[in-house]
This record gives sequence, structure tokens and C-alpha cells, in this order.
Amino acid sequence: MFHPTKIIAIGLNYLDHAREFNMELPAYPLIFMKPQTAVIGNAETIIYPPQTKELHYEGELAIVIGKKTRNVTVENAEHYIAGYTCANDITARDLQRMDGQWTRSKSFDTFCPLGPKIAKNIDPTNLAIATRVNGITKQKSNTNQMIFNVFQLVSFISGIMTLMPGDIIITGTPSGVGELQAGDTVEVEIEEIGILKNTVMRLA
Repeated sequence: MFHPTKIIAIGLNYLDHAREFNMELPAYPLIFMKPQTAVIGNAETIIYPPQTKELHYEGELAIVIGKKTRNVTVENAEHYIAGYTCANDITARDLQRMDGQWTRSKSFDTFCPLGPKIAKNIDPTNLAIATRVNGITKQKSNTNQMIFNVFQLVSFISGIMTLMPGDIIITGTPSGVGELQAGDTVEVEIEEIGILKNTVMRLA
């Protein structure tokens, strides 16, 4: 279902998340990338790799690009978006702290669950978003808490790199990030899109 040429991710893009960590608001979107091989779908398994001892969930809204996008304005950005889906930016938090940059901690296979569908004709600037682990709500916010909205993100990123049809932008996570354990079930639910549900497993 999802075959992006690249996944562009945004760090520190929710007001409540910035307040949670007492961090200064960014002046521009902070971007990093995840590989194609991180993508899995709804109901597929997140693998807890042996290299980490601190695996975290990060529920996010994902933008799906609809056509070749380069240097678009904020006002025109919506015409380049095919729709929206749920994402979980799985992170090896201990590796993130250790490395001081984010590539290794964000890039393991299965670290970018997406789904359950691509929703169209919705307002991405005012959607309830929640993450649950084993049925317990851990994150609860709204996309109106984004520092940079989806149209600003598409415009900003398209000024740096050409976005291709099917490319994914994951737009940052709200407050409440935390740990996952082997055997956990994690759900990301976004209003008007649905529920992305995955389980966590360690390799034997």
C-alpha cells in the first residue's frame, strides 16, 4: 500500500511536546529521514532490535504526497497532497541520546508503521490524535497543536528536495511519548482516518 521513495520526518512540532521537555520552539521545521525499509503496514509486527534497550512510540499524522512536488507555496501545497494516514515513528531512544543525531535510532526495519488507510478530503489542521499502549491512552492531543502545519511543511520540504508521488511526511508527535515492551500492542488513532495497530516482538 505504501511505497515511498523517502520518508521525511519532523522533530519537535507540537507545542505540548515542546513544553513537556521544556524546549525552545524551533524557528523552522527540524527534519530528518527514515528509510523505505522501515515501513510496515497496519497489523504488522514491530521488531524490537537487540541493539536497543529503550524502544519508544511516537504517534503522528502522516502526509502522503500525490504528485511531483518542488518549490510549492504554502497556499498551493494542498494540491500536491494525496491524503493522510496514521504513523508511528518508532525510536530507539537510548541510541538517539548516545549518537547525538537521529539516523540510527529511527531507521531500523519496521520503525515506520503506516495505516490503516489513506484518508482524503479532511481538514488536517484540526484532528484529534491519540496513542494507546495495551489499551491505555498515552498520548492525547490535536493537530491544531502543531507548530508548523501540514501545508507549511510541504512547502518547506519541497524547497529542499523534490517530493515524489507516494512519499511520506510524518509531522511530529505530541506529548506523552514513552516506552514499548515486547508483547505490547500499540495503537495510533487519528480522527477521520482510523486506527493503526501493531504489536511488538523481539527476535529469538
